[in-house]
Amino acid sequence: MKTKTSVNFPQVLSQFINDKSFKSTAIKLNKIINKKIIKKKSIFFAVNGGSAAISNHALCDFLKNYKVKSSVSKFFSLSSNNEIITAISNDYSYDQIFSFQLEKLADSGDLLILVSSSGNSANILRAAKTALRKNMDVFSLIGFDGGKLKKMSKDHYHVNSNNYGICEDLHMSLLHYIIDLNNSTHVG
Repeated sequence: MKTKTSVNFPQVLSQFINDKSFKSTAIKLNKIINKKIIKKKSIFFAVNGGSAAISNHALCDFLKNYKVKSSVSKFFSLSSNNEIITAISNDYSYDQIFSFQLEKLADSGDLLILVSSSGNSANILRAAKTALRKNMDVFSLIGFDGGKLKKMSKDHYHVNSNNYGICEDLHMSLLHYIIDLNNSTHVG
């Protein structure tokens, strides 16, 4: 007996990846990241839950593979330090785990990349507010209806799906595509 799945993953993923906005968003974010690196600015990722693995995976790929004409590449995951996350959570609030770090580490002109399927997580929204107040650029990868984060982000990639797996797979695919775009334009 076949088990019926609620989503035809290959079909849905193919539709999104073949959509013009996927490629144009990757090209745009690649350009933004390149400019930040050339200006010696930092790029921060803030992500919750299973998507934090996306952030940390992307961080690894960006640090290892991203090529740009600069000796400095400053990529940071605000989701990767368990000790600081639990200390902030315990001593202040879980809602502040990203904003607190941004207050200490980020400067005007830096880039914050937020990944959120719902776009409504309190700590993600607080991080966006902190980044905007500090004159950072905010780029969001969002799903579902985009939530409050969609309205707060000047730039975003919206996966209009209520399926976490689809959203997460496309967010990771977009980040991988950016690495590929970057490497293909900086060969040699």
